[in-house]
Amino acid sequence: QLQAFGGGSVQAGGSLRLSCAASGFTFDDYAIGWFRQAPGKEREGVSCIDSSGDSTYYADSVKGRFTISRDNAKNTVYLQMNSLKPEDTAVYYCAADLGDPCGLGPLGFSSWGQGTLVTVSS
Repeated sequence: QLQAFGGGSVQAGGSLRLSCAASGFTFDDYAIGWFRQAPGKEREGVSCIDSSGDSTYYADSVKGRFTISRDNAKNTVYLQMNSLKPEDTAVYYCAADLGDPCGLGPLGFSSWGQGTLVTVSS
């Protein structure tokens, strides 16, 4: 089970930190991805981290602004979002899967948490 939280409303230029808490599986074995879906748009990949935390991936639109990290002792993955823009407004989801699903998009992940809404105003 995955639970994403930490969303909220901020002004452009602000920051938020999302958390994805996992339970019920061996967290250390799973890669975790963050995805987002804006109204009327398809779900898109934002960032991903492999099971060890050694490899991270970012969409071009968030590179340099977002940082993904994980604390396997706490079964939690974080997404630090800085310099937020109105176009970052979306529902953010975390997802998990075994192996190396980073780069496969949403179809590469079998377990999903509920979303958390991020709203960035100009």
